Amino acid sequence: MDADWIPFHQNPTKPRFVLPKGAVDAHCHVFGPATEFPFATERKYTPCDAGKYKLFELRDFLGFERNVIVQATCHGKDNSALVDACRAAGDMARGVASVGPDVTDKELAEMHEAGVRAVRFNFVKRLVDATPKDVFLGIAKRVAKLGWHIVVYFEASDLEELVPFLESLPTIIVVDHMGRPDVTKGGDHPDFQRFVSLMGHNENIWTKVTCPERLTVAGPPYDDVVDYAALIIEQFPDRVLWGTDWPHPNMKTHMPDDGTLVDYIPKITDEQETQQKLLIDNPMRLYWGQ
Repeated sequence: MDADWIPFHQNPTKPRFVLPKGAVDAHCHVFGPATEFPFATERKYTPCDAGKYKLFELRDFLGFERNVIVQATCHGKDNSALVDACRAAGDMARGVASVGPDVTDKELAEMHEAGVRAVRFNFVKRLVDATPKDVFLGIAKRVAKLGWHIVVYFEASDLEELVPFLESLPTIIVVDHMGRPDVTKGGDHPDFQRFVSLMGHNENIWTKVTCPERLTVAGPPYDDVVDYAALIIEQFPDRVLWGTDWPHPNMKTHMPDDGTLVDYIPKITDEQETQQKLLIDNPMRLYWGQ
């Protein structure tokens, strides 16, 4: 584990907000354990172990019923830990993989059988080395045939350059963490408004209203991020997802209490019908085909 790594919260509080039955944690990860699933040699960070059983324990403690597990960059394109966790959870988990152009059709089929339903394209320069966009487009065309979608991760300042590429993708796109707006600039800043506009004219684009702990300047309980998520949910209630981001990779200033994160949900939407869409209907439709 890196010297500056903050391990995940060992004793999260029980949320005051009672999640509706069937709720999905639609963005979380597994790390190792490294003795069983070694971290990639090209990784940009070395995390603590945070394996599937810890994830399932947290799922049950917080009141979720299902997980969408996203491949962590520390594992590179070796999706073994992700696939293992999906298989262990059965129908209670789905996966988002990271693959290269050399992935075989057999490997894709095996991942699909295990529960993988998407691939992730990461454009955050501090986390991954650059990949040519035509490589990503080739992968997108292949996985679209399986009915998979694309998850993309980028910083708000990079969106303008990425728009043509995003609009060329042949399937649904899910943007991580609202495109990471800079909350010090305000909701009217062109970076965030560009993202809102993109969602407005492209119905293929969904987003995760996640990670207030990453976007905040004020810190817990993350009130400075509420308006951003609330606006997105209000305008696009059928294309939003929510997740914990456990075990919170690369947090450098504080480690969030996952119970506090769940209690953030009614701040961004207090309507039961919209909470039902955010936590159940939308992820079930996208990942379970219901």
